[in-house]
Amino acid sequence: MTFSIVARSTDGESWGVAVASKFLAVGNAVPAAVAGIGAIATQANANVSYKGLALAHLDEGATASVALQRLLEEDPDRDHRQVGIVDVDGTSASHTGSACYDWAGSLTGEGYAIQGNILTGSEVVESMEAAWLDGGGLPFADRLLAALRAGDEAGGDKRGRQSAALLVVKEGAGYGGHDDVAVDLRVDDHATPVAELTRLLELNDLFLTATTEDDKVPVTPELDAEITGLVRALGHDDLLEWAGTENYEMRVAPTGAWIDKRVLAILRATSEQA
Repeated sequence: MTFSIVARSTDGESWGVAVASKFLAVGNAVPAAVAGIGAIATQANANVSYKGLALAHLDEGATASVALQRLLEEDPDRDHRQVGIVDVDGTSASHTGSACYDWAGSLTGEGYAIQGNILTGSEVVESMEAAWLDGGGLPFADRLLAALRAGDEAGGDKRGRQSAALLVVKEGAGYGGHDDVAVDLRVDDHATPVAELTRLLELNDLFLTATTEDDKVPVTPELDAEITGLVRALGHDDLLEWAGTENYEMRVAPTGAWIDKRVLAILRATSEQA
């Protein structure tokens, strides 16, 4: 009752899962990932213990296929399970049990495993694979979401839509650089969950990721005078207070030496509307 993609980024620095289903809060049950270890999606009649077990096997040095084999050997209900795994090296493995409801199946390749059950047909996973392979120029999270969107547009879960989730891990990529969770977004109950997930990813990129060097605008004396006037007109003492209040602290230098170009545009637009 779910379709998902589990993947590693081409640069070998990120792992992630994108998933959608006619099931409440699919992000609670299906995906798991640890930076530098790998990622897994467990679905169909999901055995959620697979997540911790698989990541433990991978952490001990098992490949994706070996980790999957160990999971299935220990599970008498393996014919009801569907699983996709990608390991630290990008090797992938997927299993669709013989008792999974039609249509059920998977596609794997270097760095990705795509699987689904109770789908409208094989075109769902085929469209996901095509979108993944065509999306090499996209940021990793956007590439995962593009594959999920392609599956949704191809028919997705034949029972309908309800939830979707996106999980991406990369060493030091979390909020403030203090953990490895780059993206952890869940749409638990929505008429168009994949579209809503797309909207949330755009917000995630703005509020919860660090500014790239290309997006940093140096705060010259002239710009500092403009910014000071704008933030004071909005009732704030300085740029840092305004940025912290509006949750843009990831996109302004702690010293105030630079500001993200998008945040500068937002500040100017907000001032015009005030």
